[in-house]
Amino acid sequence: MTAQAPPGLRLRALAPGDLGWVISRNGALYAAECNWDETYEAHVAGVLSAYVLNRDPARSNGWIAELDGERAGAIFCSPREGDVAQLRILHVEPFARGAGVGTALIDACVTFAREAGYREITLWTTVLQRAAIRLYERAGFRLTSEDPPARRFGDEIHGQFWARPL
Repeated sequence: MTAQAPPGLRLRALAPGDLGWVISRNGALYAAECNWDETYEAHVAGVLSAYVLNRDPARSNGWIAELDGERAGAIFCSPREGDVAQLRILHVEPFARGAGVGTALIDACVTFAREAGYREITLWTTVLQRAAIRLYERAGFRLTSEDPPARRFGDEIHGQFWARPL
């Protein structure tokens, strides 16, 4: 799906302070947009803590998107199991939506997973993330299974698993 990067967009490696920013922005955005509670922010903190503590640079990576010098989003790639990678914690700031930031982040994650030798990449999302789901579909992901609705993050969550071969 690789598309032309929008002018002013730069994907970069993580720097000090970025993980805290990702946790904070995910908590604030999902509270505002989905009415999720602080348990979602705690979930993101746990995912990123595990990413840092268990990171093998040959098998895991993360990117911060900057648009015109301002942090505009993030994404992470981690091992799921064996030769399957997992796309984690994609987010795009509201000011950057529609500018190609999400597409560029997903492309970077998929490219890294392929080059790291994974045969497949998966992700988990919810039916609420309609815009992200459209990006995932355009990137070649297909819905593989759905969770029954369950109480998570202070809401009734309908989770979905998506995957694509590499």
